Amino acid sequence: MSDALTLKEKREFSRAYKRGRSFVSPLLVTYVIKNNSNNLRYGITTGKKIGKAVQRNRARRVIRAAFYMLEGNLKQGYDIVFVARGKTPYVKSTEVLSCMQSHLKTAGLIIED
Repeated sequence: MSDALTLKEKREFSRAYKRGRSFVSPLLVTYVIKNNSNNLRYGITTGKKIGKAVQRNRARRVIRAAFYMLEGNLKQGYDIVFVARGKTPYVKSTEVLSCMQSHLKTAGLIIED
């Protein structure tokens, strides 16, 4: 299903927040930082400002669906953290996908065919 690994520990997320490059839009914030392995790793965070559990879970599902559509075209060796914004639970994954593509293209992570 997925070649990418997930970030699970707080220090991995904190490293991306403090030293990673950030890309901001109304739907999504993306942090990108090079890691020491040859794996693509990603993490998703949704804070309580997003809403109650139903909205936070939907935001995570939408972000995950968009990432799965894109992950085959991404370079390895990076940590990517996606942070949901207030509008994220109310849009479709295709809108998040276009936002995610622009962030990752600016970061130079998308492999052009």
